[in-house]
Amino acid sequence: MKARSVSLRFRSLSDLDAVAAQLLELGAEVPVWLFEGPMGVGKTTLIQKLCAQLGVTSTVQSPTFALVNEYNTDQDAPIYHFDFYRLQHETEALDIGVEEYLDSGFFCFIEWPGRIRSLWPLAYFLINIVANEDGERMLNASVVTTY
Repeated sequence: MKARSVSLRFRSLSDLDAVAAQLLELGAEVPVWLFEGPMGVGKTTLIQKLCAQLGVTSTVQSPTFALVNEYNTDQDAPIYHFDFYRLQHETEALDIGVEEYLDSGFFCFIEWPGRIRSLWPLAYFLINIVANEDGERMLNASVVTTY
Protein backbone atom coordinates (compact mmCIF):
# COMPACT_ATOMS: atom_id res chain seq x y z
CA MET A 1 0.00 0.00 0.00
CA LYS A 2 1.35 3.43 -0.96
CA ALA A 3 0.10 6.70 0.54
CA ARG A 4 0.63 10.43 0.11
CA SER A 5 -0.80 12.47 2.97
CA VAL A 6 -1.45 15.96 4.27
CA SER A 7 -2.80 17.26 7.58
CA LEU A 8 -4.50 20.65 7.65
CA ARG A 9 -6.17 22.81 10.28
CA PHE A 10 -8.79 25.44 9.55
CA ARG A 11 -11.13 27.52 11.62
CA SER A 12 -13.45 29.41 9.28
CA LEU A 13 -15.22 29.14 5.96
CA SER A 14 -12.81 31.69 4.55
CA ASP A 15 -10.02 29.12 4.98
CA LEU A 16 -11.79 26.51 2.87
CA ASP A 17 -10.78 27.86 -0.53
CA ALA A 18 -7.11 27.32 0.34
CA VAL A 19 -7.86 23.90 1.85
CA ALA A 20 -9.75 22.87 -1.31
CA ALA A 21 -6.86 24.04 -3.51
CA GLN A 22 -4.36 21.99 -1.49
CA LEU A 23 -6.55 18.90 -1.66
CA LEU A 24 -7.03 19.26 -5.42
CA GLU A 25 -3.29 19.51 -5.85
CA LEU A 26 -2.68 16.33 -3.85
CA GLY A 27 -5.62 14.28 -5.14
CA ALA A 28 -5.99 15.52 -8.71
CA GLU A 29 -5.11 12.15 -10.24
CA VAL A 30 -7.48 10.12 -8.04
CA PRO A 31 -11.13 10.28 -9.11
CA VAL A 32 -12.73 8.67 -6.01
CA TRP A 33 -12.67 10.84 -2.87
CA LEU A 34 -14.04 9.47 0.41
CA PHE A 35 -15.14 12.01 3.03
CA GLU A 36 -15.37 10.78 6.60
CA GLY A 37 -16.32 12.69 9.72
CA PRO A 38 -19.24 13.20 12.06
CA MET A 39 -22.50 14.87 11.09
CA GLY A 40 -22.13 18.64 10.77
CA VAL A 41 -18.33 18.71 10.54
CA GLY A 42 -18.33 20.31 7.08
CA LYS A 43 -18.05 17.51 4.53
CA THR A 44 -20.67 18.99 2.20
CA THR A 45 -19.32 22.51 2.61
CA LEU A 46 -15.85 21.33 1.62
CA ILE A 47 -17.31 19.51 -1.38
CA GLN A 48 -19.04 22.76 -2.40
CA LYS A 49 -15.66 24.54 -2.37
CA LEU A 50 -14.01 21.74 -4.34
CA CYS A 51 -16.77 21.81 -6.93
CA ALA A 52 -16.50 25.59 -7.27
CA GLN A 53 -12.78 25.26 -8.00
CA LEU A 54 -13.49 22.49 -10.51
CA GLY A 55 -15.87 24.74 -12.45
CA VAL A 56 -19.27 23.41 -11.37
CA THR A 57 -21.94 25.66 -12.82
CA SER A 58 -24.91 24.46 -10.74
CA THR A 59 -25.91 24.44 -7.07
CA VAL A 60 -24.00 21.90 -4.98
CA GLN A 61 -25.98 20.35 -2.14
CA SER A 62 -25.97 17.11 -0.24
CA PRO A 63 -27.80 14.29 -2.03
CA THR A 64 -29.08 12.84 1.24
CA PHE A 65 -32.36 11.59 -0.23
CA ALA A 66 -31.36 11.13 -3.88
CA LEU A 67 -28.08 9.35 -2.89
CA VAL A 68 -26.26 10.91 -5.88
CA ASN A 69 -26.16 14.33 -7.53
CA GLU A 70 -24.47 14.96 -10.85
CA TYR A 71 -22.91 18.37 -11.40
CA ASN A 72 -21.85 19.80 -14.75
CA THR A 73 -18.60 21.71 -15.08
CA ASP A 74 -17.29 24.23 -17.54
CA GLN A 75 -14.91 21.47 -18.70
CA ASP A 76 -17.77 19.14 -19.75
CA ALA A 77 -16.62 16.62 -17.14
CA PRO A 78 -19.34 15.63 -14.68
CA ILE A 79 -18.73 15.39 -10.96
CA TYR A 80 -20.71 12.86 -8.94
CA HIS A 81 -21.58 13.60 -5.31
CA PHE A 82 -22.85 10.78 -3.11
CA ASP A 83 -24.28 10.78 0.41
CA PHE A 84 -24.70 7.28 1.80
CA TYR A 85 -25.79 8.26 5.30
CA ARG A 86 -29.27 6.80 4.83
CA LEU A 87 -28.14 3.48 3.32
CA GLN A 88 -29.20 0.41 5.21
CA HIS A 89 -27.19 -1.99 3.05
CA GLU A 90 -24.57 -1.80 0.28
CA THR A 91 -27.03 -3.31 -2.19
CA GLU A 92 -28.82 0.06 -2.24
CA ALA A 93 -25.64 1.61 -3.66
CA LEU A 94 -25.34 -1.22 -6.16
CA ASP A 95 -28.95 -0.58 -7.21
CA ILE A 96 -28.06 2.97 -8.32
CA GLY A 97 -25.04 1.69 -10.25
CA VAL A 98 -22.35 2.99 -7.91
CA GLU A 99 -19.69 0.74 -9.46
CA GLU A 100 -20.21 2.35 -12.86
CA TYR A 101 -19.82 5.81 -11.33
CA LEU A 102 -16.66 4.76 -9.47
CA ASP A 103 -15.20 3.29 -12.66
CA SER A 104 -16.12 6.34 -14.79
CA GLY A 105 -12.82 8.17 -14.26
CA PHE A 106 -14.71 11.31 -13.24
CA PHE A 107 -14.57 12.79 -9.76
CA CYS A 108 -16.79 10.94 -7.30
CA PHE A 109 -17.11 12.69 -3.92
CA ILE A 110 -18.59 10.29 -1.37
CA GLU A 111 -19.93 11.24 2.05
CA TRP A 112 -20.34 8.40 4.57
CA PRO A 113 -18.21 5.95 2.54
CA GLY A 114 -18.03 3.50 5.43
CA ARG A 115 -21.51 2.35 4.43
CA ILE A 116 -20.07 0.89 1.21
CA ARG A 117 -16.62 -0.15 2.43
CA SER A 118 -16.44 -3.37 0.41
CA LEU A 119 -17.10 -1.38 -2.79
CA TRP A 120 -14.16 1.02 -2.42
CA PRO A 121 -11.87 1.00 -5.44
CA LEU A 122 -8.19 0.03 -5.24
CA ALA A 123 -7.14 3.69 -5.34
CA TYR A 124 -8.93 6.48 -3.48
CA PHE A 125 -8.41 9.79 -1.69
CA LEU A 126 -9.48 9.46 1.94
CA ILE A 127 -10.37 12.68 3.75
CA ASN A 128 -11.21 12.62 7.44
CA ILE A 129 -12.47 15.77 9.16
CA VAL A 130 -12.92 16.22 12.91
CA ALA A 131 -13.92 19.28 14.93
CA ASN A 132 -12.20 20.38 18.09
CA GLU A 133 -14.20 21.87 20.96
CA ASP A 134 -13.05 25.38 19.99
CA GLY A 135 -14.48 25.01 16.47
CA GLU A 136 -11.18 24.39 14.72
CA ARG A 137 -11.31 21.61 12.14
CA MET A 138 -8.56 19.04 11.66
CA LEU A 139 -8.39 17.43 8.26
CA ASN A 140 -6.24 14.42 7.40
CA ALA A 141 -6.13 13.38 3.76
CA SER A 142 -4.31 10.47 2.15
CA VAL A 143 -4.08 9.16 -1.37
CA VAL A 144 -4.26 5.41 -0.91
CA THR A 145 -3.51 2.69 -3.42
CA THR A 146 -3.97 -0.92 -2.41
CA TYR A 147 -2.48 -2.62 -5.43
